[in-house]
Amino acid sequence: MTMVQRLTAFASAVVLSLSALAGVPADAAGVRGRFDQPQQGFMPATTRLREGTPARAKLDPAPIEAALAQIEAVQEPSGSTRPLQAGSVVLMAHDGIIAKRRASGYAVRYADGSGTELPPAQRVAMRPDTIFDMASVSKLFTSIAVVQLLEERKIELEAPVARYLPEFGNNGKQAITVRQLLTHTSGLVSWLPLYSQYPDKASRIKAVMDTTPTSAPGTTYLYSDLNLITLGVLVEKLRGRPLDRVVEQRIARPLGMTDTGYNPRPDKLYRVAATEYAPVNPGEAPQIIRGLVHDENARSLGGVAGHAGVFSTAEDMAVLSQTLLNGGAYAGKRILKPASVELMITNFNKAFPGDAHGLGFELDQRWYMAGLSSLRTAGHTGFTGPSLVIDFASRSIVVVLANRVHPSRNWGSNNPVRRAAAQGLALALAVKPAKGRTAWFTGVVDGTTSTLTTDVDAATPATLTFQTFVDTDESDKLFLERSADDGKTWTAVPFELTLKGVSTATDGSYTASGLRQWQRARAVLAAGRYQLRWRVTTDAIYLGRGVYVDDIRIAGANGRLLLNGEGQPERLVADGWTAATR
Repeated sequence: MTMVQRLTAFASAVVLSLSALAGVPADAAGVRGRFDQPQQGFMPATTRLREGTPARAKLDPAPIEAALAQIEAVQEPSGSTRPLQAGSVVLMAHDGIIAKRRASGYAVRYADGSGTELPPAQRVAMRPDTIFDMASVSKLFTSIAVVQLLEERKIELEAPVARYLPEFGNNGKQAITVRQLLTHTSGLVSWLPLYSQYPDKASRIKAVMDTTPTSAPGTTYLYSDLNLITLGVLVEKLRGRPLDRVVEQRIARPLGMTDTGYNPRPDKLYRVAATEYAPVNPGEAPQIIRGLVHDENARSLGGVAGHAGVFSTAEDMAVLSQTLLNGGAYAGKRILKPASVELMITNFNKAFPGDAHGLGFELDQRWYMAGLSSLRTAGHTGFTGPSLVIDFASRSIVVVLANRVHPSRNWGSNNPVRRAAAQGLALALAVKPAKGRTAWFTGVVDGTTSTLTTDVDAATPATLTFQTFVDTDESDKLFLERSADDGKTWTAVPFELTLKGVSTATDGSYTASGLRQWQRARAVLAAGRYQLRWRVTTDAIYLGRGVYVDDIRIAGANGRLLLNGEGQPERLVADGWTAATR
């Protein structure tokens, strides 16, 4: 089996397992454990993470366990197929409760880049407090440091960066703003080989300051390490101290994140996960890197840079995430004002669909946020394997820390692992039926078509009403269709959706991402005998929380019910749909 085939099979197995388990009942009180009641604003600033269980968080444990089982399975070789990652620590929290924390695999497993395994006695098992190279997740710490400067009015968001860093204002960069660096719309190139093309730190920083944009500021989205390297330099200049000290003094220490920082101390090395088998410096013999930042440019800058260099644990990253859910405060310490947190999760990139971005934070990225994705879901990933998902609407956190580049960056991507973890928590959150004890649910499986069909016999035009909950990838749709030739051909039936007094007309198809609320639907049906069906199709990759239909009714012109879906479920023929309690 090839790597591509294995990834595809893994993703399909994850969603199939989770879908099959999503209907398991679980207690839910109020909004805790609910996906279909999105929250506004922040949690109380006094909220602190506390140990618990899925049951205590009102979550269904089955999808969580299914996701973790799938993640652990792909950490082991299968024939000639390499593992997706050597090991991981996964932490899931909801409503301030750590519902699941799981360490699996190895922090150190291999002796070389070809995958020669160390003897069992020399391997280092993953542990809950393993310290990981956070790679580009480090950009969030730099971004928070920049927003702290905004709060203090030491900088302005829309001001040219050159106002604060005159050396940056050359070669067409004079108009680039602080916001454009934070949202990757500056036009700067993605990367420069600073570590190999320049002899020392000063010349490497100068190369960034002297670089020429490839497009006019604000005209394109291009993710760039140079944006955050520049912001790191800006923070150091305005604070008058190195970036690592700023992060330690203004973020990590106030929040009690004792395992978070740059260049881990030697006494913590035994807890640090290994990364790649590679040279530490150009021209040197390769070795397993452990305790040094994996990113070559960050390493050449002394391990401290705006784009990479932070090491952390799942626990510390959960604390940072809860701080943001709390509006910037945790355990009596405030690092940001609520308005600043709101700014960080506001989409400034509406002109670039698919690249929603706040200040430093990525938003609504289904490729790793899966069913938790929405415009109020913030996060980031890192090249070495970590990902962070903070869902403000459900007050949930998913931390995946993995050493996927151990022993080689060429062994593949662990994006399926990231999606599985996020989807596991999404499916653990309940979608309560709109009426009665059950609702029709499609499940969440890639590359499928599900149909729910009934017969209509109306002497006069009739009215169809139903309620629906749709949370899908934008290419996965709900269709309403009719057939007068026993299903040989189908035509669209337009319907109207109403939510909180606002109506939306459809052409017979509908998709929604991040809405997370039941909507009432209405359609006018033609007179006659025919079949009516609800059809949901999913493409080959990326899923949401799924599609539900409930409270189906068809009434004739005289108001007489021709179909009562609640009382006559046997009249609905399901293929791929199930009667789910959540």
